Amino acid sequence: MLEQFPQIHELAGPTPVTMFYILAIVALQTGLAWLLRDCAWWEIVGAAYLVGAFADHALFALMHECAHRLVFRNASANRWASMVANMPQIFPSAISFERYHLQHHACQGIHELDPDMPSRWEARVFGGRAWMKMLWLLFFPIFQLARLSRLRDPLQVDSWLAANVTLQAAFTIAIWHFMGGPAVGYLFLSFVFSIGLHPVGARWIQEHYCFRGGEQETFSYYGPLNKLAFNVGLHNEHHDFPSVAWSKLPRITAIAPRHYDTLQAHRSWTALLLRFLFDREMSLFNRVVRKQATITAPAPEGQARARERHLPENRSRSTAVR
Repeated sequence: MLEQFPQIHELAGPTPVTMFYILAIVALQTGLAWLLRDCAWWEIVGAAYLVGAFADHALFALMHECAHRLVFRNASANRWASMVANMPQIFPSAISFERYHLQHHACQGIHELDPDMPSRWEARVFGGRAWMKMLWLLFFPIFQLARLSRLRDPLQVDSWLAANVTLQAAFTIAIWHFMGGPAVGYLFLSFVFSIGLHPVGARWIQEHYCFRGGEQETFSYYGPLNKLAFNVGLHNEHHDFPSVAWSKLPRITAIAPRHYDTLQAHRSWTALLLRFLFDREMSLFNRVVRKQATITAPAPEGQARARERHLPENRSRSTAVR
């Protein structure tokens, strides 16, 4: 693609204006927590589902930009920006997300190395029943954390992780002290809905769960919610060119449409969520798994910018992990 369309090279690089979006959404969530501090529980739940989930999902997308160093050129500045975006989400995940997301890019589909792959026991336990898949989505962060125990590289405790935990604790304690439990409850529910039983929660299914057979392992979403999610749905484009920021990803599709028009894609996160839940043929086994490591070119300081060179014989349908 780069040989055919060398102008794609010009799209790579950070977009500092993203920091203003981070600050604006953090301010929005903090302001809503303040406004809801004396509200009834049903108002808090409704606000978290209708507004907070979209805001927190957007913050996930912006943390993703920071992980790829697409906000600032300096790695430390990106980590601080990611920790700021993480603040309204209650749980400190910015630093660990950076490390394990880059590992996902370098080791996609390898069960022992890819933290985005569900564990075998997850797939067996939750099967194809709708209510079990609902539970899986509801407690998705817990299962993501549990996956780290199967990976070859354990989570390292360093000064960055300590800073993430400290900043997160200070922000949450401040919210509790000045606004009370209902405000913290709003932020917690916003986090839960943003990755669970909510249209934006389907994004975690959209990216790498297979539909209609075949071996396409990465899917894009081209629906209207991309405007609220900083184009995080353009996942094929992102995996092809992870050094292109969210604001420029649509240009890749426009420059090289024939490379993406022939791929399966999703148009509705809501329809995808319902299909995943109620189609018994859909389960956590619907992933492409590699039996061998992919060939990757490592980049400085763990930045997995190189596109994996996939070998056909390394692929197998996800049922092979049984």
